[in-house]
Amino acid sequence: MLGAIRGLIVRSRQKSKFRKQYEVLRHLESKTRSRFSLRSEDFFPCLDDATSNTGFDRHYVYHVAWAIRKVKEIAPSEHIDISSSLHFCAGLSAFIPVRFYDYRPALLELSDLSSGAADLHNLPFESNSVESLSCMHTVEHVGLGRYGDPIDYDGDLKAIGELKRVVRPGGSLLFVTPIGRSRIQFNAHRIYSYSQILEAFAGFELREFSLVPDSEKDGGLVENVPEEFADKQTYGCGCFWFVKK
Repeated sequence: MLGAIRGLIVRSRQKSKFRKQYEVLRHLESKTRSRFSLRSEDFFPCLDDATSNTGFDRHYVYHVAWAIRKVKEIAPSEHIDISSSLHFCAGLSAFIPVRFYDYRPALLELSDLSSGAADLHNLPFESNSVESLSCMHTVEHVGLGRYGDPIDYDGDLKAIGELKRVVRPGGSLLFVTPIGRSRIQFNAHRIYSYSQILEAFAGFELREFSLVPDSEKDGGLVENVPEEFADKQTYGCGCFWFVKK
């Protein structure tokens, strides 16, 4: 109850500040050449952005930065991505050709970036054919129905099986998923323990593991953290670089 009251007080102050700033801007406009229409019917209040630091989604900023650096290090002739962040694919295509596939194709047009439809349970690639593959913050959703796919308790394991199938021996797979206490938060996602991921990727060598911890006090993107620390997270972001044996 007290929290709700505090929230109402903060909102009231924000609205008051908004009105005062508007009056200042109107006053300034009256003293100069008017270059824009400034009307109350065009209000678009943004009341939560005057923060001391720039906020960002730690998972999606750090894992995208991690993956772009890994692909640069791998230096493949092209990279194939399955349903990861479009920011990752768009940025990566600036220096390497990228083929992006999703259950719901993206209408994204850029040079050296193609976009197509694919089902993670039936990827359109020959076995042992892909040199460089990524599937990030995706598999945890498969089979939970959130994105229109059928309910399937083992949908994630079937998807991992397909990823493993198509990577060629010596090829790389960048895999990102929530890490912490093993559970399903229906219908949003699954969260895996560190050992669950390693078991699922039997036959692959773990080249690198990095973690985005729950708390920024524990670091941003932390390399080679102990399994115990990873499993203590509530909703950490695990970044795995696997190479097929």
